[in-house]
Amino acid sequence: MPTVLSGGVRGAFIGLAGVAVLAIATGAPSSEAEARSSCKTTGTFSEFKSKFRRELQAAGITPRTLGRAFDPTVYKKSVMRRDRRQSIFSLTFIEFSQKLISTPRFRTAKRKMARRNSLFARAEAQYGVPREVITAFWALESDFGATTSKQALIFSSLATLAYDCRRPDMFRKELLSALRIVDKGYLPYNRMTGSWAGELGQTQFLPSHYLNHSVDADGDGYRDLNRSDADIIFSTANYIRHLGWRRGEPWLQEVRVPAQMNWAEADLAIRHTRQQWSRWGVRRRDGQALRSDGKVASLLLPMGRNGPAFLAYDNFRIYPEWNQSLNYATTAAYFAARLAGAPRYRSGNGEVEPFGYKAIKRVQRLLTQRGYDTGGIDGKHGAKSRAAVKAAQLRYGLEADSYPDSRLVRALQRGS
Repeated sequence: MPTVLSGGVRGAFIGLAGVAVLAIATGAPSSEAEARSSCKTTGTFSEFKSKFRRELQAAGITPRTLGRAFDPTVYKKSVMRRDRRQSIFSLTFIEFSQKLISTPRFRTAKRKMARRNSLFARAEAQYGVPREVITAFWALESDFGATTSKQALIFSSLATLAYDCRRPDMFRKELLSALRIVDKGYLPYNRMTGSWAGELGQTQFLPSHYLNHSVDADGDGYRDLNRSDADIIFSTANYIRHLGWRRGEPWLQEVRVPAQMNWAEADLAIRHTRQQWSRWGVRRRDGQALRSDGKVASLLLPMGRNGPAFLAYDNFRIYPEWNQSLNYATTAAYFAARLAGAPRYRSGNGEVEPFGYKAIKRVQRLLTQRGYDTGGIDGKHGAKSRAAVKAAQLRYGLEADSYPDSRLVRALQRGS
């Protein structure tokens, strides 16, 4: 899907079926995240439905659609349980990427590109998005539909999340969008099946994205992202272009970094030309010099200075828009690069201390005690957590590569 939170991992794969929720949760300031986690839902589900039904009527949803799609909705405890998990996002980048980019999945992706060559060619010509980029999302979101065969109608899931106190505005908008999809005839009511978090199709679109960016590419009168490869490919390309994809430009390049440099420059918010990175000792994966030109990029170190290293170009920016988990964004971009011919990434320059879920929570707790905003103590090393680690590393005179180590833990414990 387009940007939210991913609901789950099914075996070795993940579906965007919750990515929407995750992305929003990880991007929230810590005070906001804490308020969400401690809020109390008031009133009954029946009372919520009665009031929201009037709002839906005022928004123009037809009585027929309300009667078929909204009125039968029920509160689903299973949705709330799954919404509070999302443990896949607390793995390290290496663990996460190796879990998601399996050899069978990679081979299936290559076969899908070959079999749908003409569709990809037409979509690339129209939208400027490479087939590898589309295919990587398609594979990660649903294994090309393998995880969507037993999905249920999405309306009860969306109503449950709209009733919950944590993100009611977001999910009320998504429920309204889902009902509008039916009213507009983009999909029949009985084909509005999706993930537990209410996302639709094999690339897991939130209903609002489906409403605004899906495409009837096969001309059958429906925008069917469950059954039509043409609709899936063109809709996904259309959405990626909407996020800001720049035709003909790179997105991610693996590099080697030197033993020493100003690691504070390694930040997605900081961009330099390839020429400047080269001056600081950054090299191509094969050790050769980077192209000496004005193309700008950020240095991305998902596991710090000793782990895998990448240059993230302007087109990489669409990946955190799709899913704010840095591990997911980097994995999806790397998967696309692999499909385009890049080799497997190197593990890095040295040993990286393992900081999994419990260790990250410990660091986040210490950082919070010292006044840093980590975005919440959740065991996920997202954007705010990385920024807090970097700020603390700078304060304590450590290499500011945004990835924690035992030296940072000891410094935080001393609190000097």
